[in-house]
Amino acid sequence: MSFNVDMIKKMLPRSYLRKYVAHDIHVAITYFKSLVPAMKEYVYKDGTKKNLMSLTGTIPVVFSDLTYNIPICVWIEPNYPNAAPMCYVRPTHEMMIVRGKYISNDGKVKMPYLNHWKKGECDLFSLLQVMVAVFEEFIPLCMRSYPEPEQASCWLQFHREEDGRYFVSLPRGDGQPFQHEDETSC
Repeated sequence: MSFNVDMIKKMLPRSYLRKYVAHDIHVAITYFKSLVPAMKEYVYKDGTKKNLMSLTGTIPVVFSDLTYNIPICVWIEPNYPNAAPMCYVRPTHEMMIVRGKYISNDGKVKMPYLNHWKKGECDLFSLLQVMVAVFEEFIPLCMRSYPEPEQASCWLQFHREEDGRYFVSLPRGDGQPFQHEDETSC
């Protein structure tokens, strides 16, 4: 679905600078086409909740000559553009966060551009461009590596049964595996 400025403006509560914010969002989603604006509930660290405008989707990042679609969420508070948006990378269940200089454990993006945000000099589109540039040098996500069960490096040893199911072999004190007598399946 494509969003025009009026549609975005209608989504925004009156506490926002609706015309300004709607224009900024429209410019951003015109270039970053996979981002979708929506009003969603944001939960702050202290547990308080607030409905905020968000942009959720992916941004294309070139890393080692390959293009990756990095899932992000940008939260825009009512005091935007006076304050910077809150930005997060949002890994899928196959991904994990690569904590580093610009990414916290919870996926929050921590860039100098956000720390030195100035109304009139900084905007949503520029922020997304800076995120792409930073992520091209410091990739924020990676695929989870699931070792083949037979190659597990821990003390648990996995085995595959003929029907494709896995089971864990736990050695007893004498080094022999436990024997499972029950033939019923879970």
